[in-house]
Amino acid sequence: MVNYVDAATAPLKNDGSIRLYDAAGFDKMRQVCQITARCLDSLYDLIQPGVTTAEIDRHVLQFGLDNGVVPATLGYRGYKYSSCTSINHVVCHGMPNDKPLRDGDIVNVDVTYILDGWHGDSSRMYAVGQLKRAAERLLEVTYESLLRGIAAVKPGARTGAIGEAIQSYAESERCSVVRDFCGHGVGRLFHDTPNILHYGRTNDGPVLKEGMIFTIEPMLNIGKPHVKVLNDGWTAVTRDRSLSAQYEHTVGVTKDGCEVFTLSPGGHDRPGLKPRP
Repeated sequence: MVNYVDAATAPLKNDGSIRLYDAAGFDKMRQVCQITARCLDSLYDLIQPGVTTAEIDRHVLQFGLDNGVVPATLGYRGYKYSSCTSINHVVCHGMPNDKPLRDGDIVNVDVTYILDGWHGDSSRMYAVGQLKRAAERLLEVTYESLLRGIAAVKPGARTGAIGEAIQSYAESERCSVVRDFCGHGVGRLFHDTPNILHYGRTNDGPVLKEGMIFTIEPMLNIGKPHVKVLNDGWTAVTRDRSLSAQYEHTVGVTKDGCEVFTLSPGGHDRPGLKPRP
């Protein structure tokens, strides 16, 4: 039995209930999510061969401080960085380091900022120099999968419709969907109910209701979907060392569809990919 609660009066803990946010909550999410989106925009020109992910991470921290927000990941469960930077076969939660990026790499940068207790979560893929066609194609399919998942969001649908939209398209394009990680409720909490699976069936999962806020963040692999977490306890990689990609938006369910809070103000939602004709 799914329990839906008024987010304005619910306690600040994940008790398995789904929070429904009001107009004021949506406005707060617009504010923090747009700071996150602007940060990701600012990385568009920074990321190039020779730059280290540690430099990227320092930029994310400073951008946040300059805009009155703090990174949610910094100190989260012992994590020491302001972002996650996942390169090539790293699926997610890659930790920044001093190794320079190389021409042809693909890197996901995942940023969550906190503003007045509200969390804005988004990630994008970036091309490092010139990509091989296989890498570029993976980014194209992953981004399109995200768009198809978002298009499935409307009141009365179930969370499984999001997963089916993503899975059916990704697999038709000969990519696999990672099952070990998922999207999640977000807002006053960093990780909240419900889980948003990127695979499944249309009639699975909780019913979507106006006021829900969550992330959609499909992770697709060129090879098989299986992953493993390294000994650092964070870095997840593909078991077969195949390339992996992820794009992520935070969305809110409206009365007739959804609002994407983390859209790029500079039109750079598709970094790593050639501009649309």
